[in-house]
Amino acid sequence: MRVVIVTESFPPDVNGVAHCALQTARHLVERGHAPIVVAPATAAGNGPDALAPCPVVRVPSLPLPGYPQVRVALPSRRVAAAITEHRADIVHLASPFVLGVRGMTAAARLGIPAVAVYQTDLAGYARTYVHAGEAAAWRRIRSVHAAADITLAPSTPALHDLEAHGVPRVRLWQRGVDTVRFRPEHRDDTLRRELAPNGELIVGYVGRLAPEKQVELLAGACGLDGVRVVVVGDGPSQPSLTQSLPGAVFLGRRTGDELARIFASLDVFVHTGPFETFCQTVQEAMASGVPVVAPAAGGPLDLVAHGRTGLLVPPRDETAVRDAVWSLAADPALRAAYGAEARRTVEGRTWAAVGDQLIGHYTDVLAGRAVVAA
Repeated sequence: MRVVIVTESFPPDVNGVAHCALQTARHLVERGHAPIVVAPATAAGNGPDALAPCPVVRVPSLPLPGYPQVRVALPSRRVAAAITEHRADIVHLASPFVLGVRGMTAAARLGIPAVAVYQTDLAGYARTYVHAGEAAAWRRIRSVHAAADITLAPSTPALHDLEAHGVPRVRLWQRGVDTVRFRPEHRDDTLRRELAPNGELIVGYVGRLAPEKQVELLAGACGLDGVRVVVVGDGPSQPSLTQSLPGAVFLGRRTGDELARIFASLDVFVHTGPFETFCQTVQEAMASGVPVVAPAAGGPLDLVAHGRTGLLVPPRDETAVRDAVWSLAADPALRAAYGAEARRTVEGRTWAAVGDQLIGHYTDVLAGRAVVAA
């Protein structure tokens, strides 16, 4: 198959949309298909895409006001031109909102089937950033995704949200995890001594530091005796978080094998954001054999088995986060049991397995178009 992946974000960006688009392209190449990627230009311009397994077409972009790490594509004819020149059999739209809408329009005009991958809770972001606009966000989501042949949701809560808001033809497609890179054997005692020189329990958060992630909910855990909070990531909330999380260690953005070493060296992983459609970092922590504390909302409901691989807590509840951390801090045997079961739970969720599921969705869409044409 000749596939055009139109994505709102791609490496060197570090986020769930970029990572999933990269893994999708890699898997398609490994299975003998021919993908190209269309993505916003980076801040450095159209430099070489060293990590990309296939050609990448960069579209001019500008930084999002107030959040320069996020780039927004400008109007460009490159999207339609790329789809036409690649002679695409199918267009894959990763978290379509701006660039993806142009990809959808071009695919419809050219009569090429489109698969839309839902990854971003835009309605939740509207509530967080402008304290309004949730209904408008859902209208935007519905209009974009209704034009696709199918929409792929990353979790059952996301699937139910889409269906409840009138999005048709929704299917479940979860995310994979690199179980070779993320594994318990990468636990590093030297790193642990650097992060917690007095032998504290290490509680970690990994992700963007932005208002919707609500990382400030770790403040209660920072106040626990014998606990060291470690924050990995960057974003606009970092200056305020250094004030609201006293004693926390901020490591900035880390990737690759270094990130895997940090994950495996944690005692507890905490995710705080209530707007996750999936939550890849929870899966990476589980693959690393680390018990998880996460809000009982969105993607973590599919990932965390409460009382078996970690603890689910009410969203936006700092006290609940603190108490969950404390209960795990007080019981090393429970932490070990949760971590071991977490690893067993994700061992079959490889990118190869979920990539083959995606190709199955492509095949179904193409077969459905062929029936209609006949």
